Amino acid sequence: MPSDMQADDELPPAVASMIRLVRLGWTNEKRLLLIATTLSFAASLPDALIALWLKLIGDAAQHHDRTQLLLAGLALGFSTTGTWLLRTVADRAQRRFRDRIAIAIESHVAHLQASVATIAHQERPELLDRIAVLRTQTFVLDHLYMSLLSTLGWVVRLGATGILLASVHPLLLLLPLAAAPTVLSSNWRPAVERAVEEQAAPDQRRAAHLFSTATTAAPGKEVRVLGIGSDLVRDRRAAWERWYGPVSAARWTTAYIDIGGWAVFGISYALAVAWVASGLHRSAGEVLLVLAAGARLSSYVASTVSEIGFLRGIWMDGSRRLVWLERYAESLVASADVDVPATLGEGIRLTGVSFAYPGTSRLVLEDVDLLLPAGSVIAVVGENGAGKSTLVKLLTKLYEPTAGSITVDGQPLARMSPVDWRARTAGAFQDFARFEFAVQRSVGLGDVERLDDVSAVSSAVSSAGAADVVAGLPAGLDTQLGATWPSGVDLSVGQWQKVALARGFVRDEPMLMVLDEPTSALDAETEHALFERYAAARGSGITLLVSHRFSTVRMADLIVVLDGARVAEVGSHEELMARQGPYCELYTIQATAYR
Repeated sequence: MPSDMQADDELPPAVASMIRLVRLGWTNEKRLLLIATTLSFAASLPDALIALWLKLIGDAAQHHDRTQLLLAGLALGFSTTGTWLLRTVADRAQRRFRDRIAIAIESHVAHLQASVATIAHQERPELLDRIAVLRTQTFVLDHLYMSLLSTLGWVVRLGATGILLASVHPLLLLLPLAAAPTVLSSNWRPAVERAVEEQAAPDQRRAAHLFSTATTAAPGKEVRVLGIGSDLVRDRRAAWERWYGPVSAARWTTAYIDIGGWAVFGISYALAVAWVASGLHRSAGEVLLVLAAGARLSSYVASTVSEIGFLRGIWMDGSRRLVWLERYAESLVASADVDVPATLGEGIRLTGVSFAYPGTSRLVLEDVDLLLPAGSVIAVVGENGAGKSTLVKLLTKLYEPTAGSITVDGQPLARMSPVDWRARTAGAFQDFARFEFAVQRSVGLGDVERLDDVSAVSSAVSSAGAADVVAGLPAGLDTQLGATWPSGVDLSVGQWQKVALARGFVRDEPMLMVLDEPTSALDAETEHALFERYAAARGSGITLLVSHRFSTVRMADLIVVLDGARVAEVGSHEELMARQGPYCELYTIQATAYR
C-alpha cells in the first residue's frame, strides 16, 4: 500500500499540498471540522434564497395575491434571521476549530524543524529564507480551514444565484462569467507577491535581527556602551525599505489589474439590469430578482475572489512550503538498517572523509583518515577555521560527509538511526542553549527519560562543578531561570555554561562524549578540574575534546592536530612535542604567553 506521501506525489503539487494540510486538520480535530463544514453549508442557502423571496413578493404585489405576499414575507424574514443565526453559530464553531488546529499546526512545524536529522536548514541562507517565511506564515495556516469553508459557502451562494438568474433568462448566466477576470487575477496575484517576498526575505530577516538587537536585553549593554543604537535603527529601517520597496511595487501592480477586472464585472452588471428592466414582458418580480440577485452576486463574487486569493496564497505558498519542509525532513532520514552497538569495541573510524558545506565548494575537511579508539580521551586542536567544530558535527550526524565514510566498530554510521545514535551521545558546546526553565528541567534535558530524576540531576550538577551555582539560587533546583519570567533569576555567562555542562553529565555512559569548547567562559583551573571528571567517567566510550587551552589538552590520550582542513599529526602530548611539529609550535606559543 502506498503511503499518503507517495499517493500525494501523483497529484498536482498545489492539490497535494492542500490535501496534506486538510488531512492534518482531519486527523487532529475531526469532530469540529465536520460541525464547522456542515454549519458553513447550512448558513449559505437562506442568504442565497432572499432574491427568490423578493421575486415572489414583487409578483404577489403586482397580482394582489395576499396569501403569496404573506408567505413570501414570512420566508424572507426566516431567511434573514436564519442567515444571521446560522452564520453566528458557524463562526463560533469555525473559531473554536481554528484555535485548536492552530496549536496542532504550530506544534507540527516546530516538530518538523526540530526533528530534521541535520542542521543545514538552520545554517544555509536559502533554506533559512524559506523557513523564515514559513515561520511568519504559521499563524496564517490555521486560517486555511476558515478560508476553505468560507469559499465553499460562497460557491454554494453563487450556484444558487446562478440558478435563479437562469430562471429569468439563460443569457443571465453570462453575468457570473463576467467575474472571470477577477478570479484569474486573484489566482495570479498571490503567487507574484509571494515570489517577490521570498526574493526579499534576506532583508526581512536582517530587519528583524536588527530590531531584536536594538530592543532585547542580551545585546543591550554593548549597544549602549558602543553608542550604536541610532545606527541599528537606521540600518533596520534601510533593510525594511529594501524589503518593502519591491513588495509594495508588486502589490500596486496586481492592484491595478484587480481594478480592471472589477470594472469588467461592474459594466456587465449594469447592462444586465438595464436589459431586464427594459423588457416588455418582464414581471415586477423578475426585475426585483435580477436587481437583488445581481447586487448580491457582486457581493458573492467579491467575497469568493477575496477568499480564493487568500486561499491561493496559503495553498501556493504556506501549505506548499509546509509540505516542502515535511519532504525535506523525510529526505534526510537514513535507511537506519544498522543498529547502534551496545558498547564500543574498536572505536570510531573516519576513512577518506571530506566535507564542504552545502552550497559551497570549499572543503572544510579534506581526506581525513582517523581512528578514535574506544575508551580514549581525544583532544582536537588547530587554528580557527581548521575544521574542529565541523568534525564534531559529522560525528554527531548533524551533517553527512561529502565523501568518505565514518564507521562505528566497522558498521557505517550513515546507516544508523540519528535518534538512536544521539541517544548514545552526550556533550556540551561553546554555543550552548540557555533553556529558561527550572534548573531541574534545564539540566534534566540532558537525558529526557530522567528529566524528573532529582538524584541524577543533582549528581550531574556536582560533576559539572555547578553545585555552587545551584546553592546560590533562591529555590535551588526549583529556581526558574531567566530574568523575564516571574520569580526568574538570570545567570552570568559562566553560570549558564556550568548549567549546560551539567546537562552533559546526566546521560550515563554515553558512547560518545563531545566537548566543543565547553568551558570558554570559565577559567583554566576550573576547566582542568572539569576535564578530569569527564575523563574519569568515560568508561568504554570516547571523549572528544575541542579546546584552545593546551594545559588541558595535554592530558588527552590522543591529540589530533588539524591544519588547513587536513589532519597534520596525531599522537600523545609527549610524542607530538618530540616531533617539533605544528602542535609543539602552538603549545610553545601558548605556554610562553602564560609565563
